[in-house]
Amino acid sequence: MRYRLTFVTGLAVGFVLGARAGRERYEQLRKSARQVAQNPAVRNAAEAAATNGRRAAVKAVDTVGAKMNGHLPAGVADRVRSLREHRAPGEDDWGTTNT
Repeated sequence: MRYRLTFVTGLAVGFVLGARAGRERYEQLRKSARQVAQNPAVRNAAEAAATNGRRAAVKAVDTVGAKMNGHLPAGVADRVRSLREHRAPGEDDWGTTNT
């Protein structure tokens, strides 16, 4: 109950402060967020993180598949098989670019 009360209090304080800031502050924050997202350094960092995530996912799939020795549940096995069939070396189908 104490956590609910803390959460509701935080929600109320955030709502009041947000309402007082108004639309102008919202637009200012939105503009700042857009500038950060379009920054080349941020985009390159996001691309690097996505690439590392894909590599880790592929490694995890291969490791789990080897350790499970073919004893994966049918749904998981079908999904892994589908991913392996569609994955070509060097292919990037995640929608990221190096711009």
